Amino acid sequence: MTISKPEKLFGIIGFPLGHTMSPVLHNWGFAEQDIKAVYMAWPTEPEKLGDFMSAFKTLPISGLSVTIPHKLSVMNHIDVLTDRAKAVGAVNTLYWDNDQLVGDNTDTAGCSEPLRPHCGKVNRALLLGAGGAARAAIVGLKSLNIKDIFISNRTKSKAESLAEEFDITCVDWDARGDEHYDLVINSTPLGMSGDKQSLNPMIMDKLDQNTIVYDLVYNPLETVLLKEAKSKGCKAISGIEMFLHQGLAQFKIWTGRDLDETKAREMLLKHL
Repeated sequence: MTISKPEKLFGIIGFPLGHTMSPVLHNWGFAEQDIKAVYMAWPTEPEKLGDFMSAFKTLPISGLSVTIPHKLSVMNHIDVLTDRAKAVGAVNTLYWDNDQLVGDNTDTAGCSEPLRPHCGKVNRALLLGAGGAARAAIVGLKSLNIKDIFISNRTKSKAESLAEEFDITCVDWDARGDEHYDLVINSTPLGMSGDKQSLNPMIMDKLDQNTIVYDLVYNPLETVLLKEAKSKGCKAISGIEMFLHQGLAQFKIWTGRDLDETKAREMLLKHL
């Protein structure tokens, strides 16, 4: 892939960033659309976020993706939040509206769009994790009119806080496998490439062919959770779908253009 001399600069902040495929997706998109732009990765430790954002506001950077662990803390450095970001209470996308820095959240689309064809079969959904991605997942699930949403997290107080904020039900982490759910979503980093890759965030006893399992982790493509879910006959959805749909929505915000979903998915799967 060749990238022409850029006229605009985009990037991603988070820590760590060794697993991110955002540069692959967006640089491919710029090439596809013949946009003279480049997208870079800027690993940013939590204690350095303030310094980065100060620099960001003085540099010719047109937009930014935000990932773990900055989706909440970055809101302290933003001028305006979209209604979607306000509903989620977390940000994964930054862009400029004249001189105002706007925070948005496309993770909601990343969660809801891959589930839309299946949502008629879902009455009870269990969400694992209570971070920024979990907040977006709750909003995404509510947009699909899924009524009974449960949340479980290793630190119970965080799950309780989100349960109260979004009017959903908290489940003890040790009891997360005690009942049957039509949908299980993993928004924790358990199973992610690295030292957590061998960890399964779910107790699998009650999962069966009537359960959809959606792992928001996309590297590796088939996590331990998805592998075990498939062995039990569950419908398994890879995190590449979350990544793809939130990324397509980001690209549209920044450029006003739509990327071909099928071609983008094929490119990402080939890369993985």
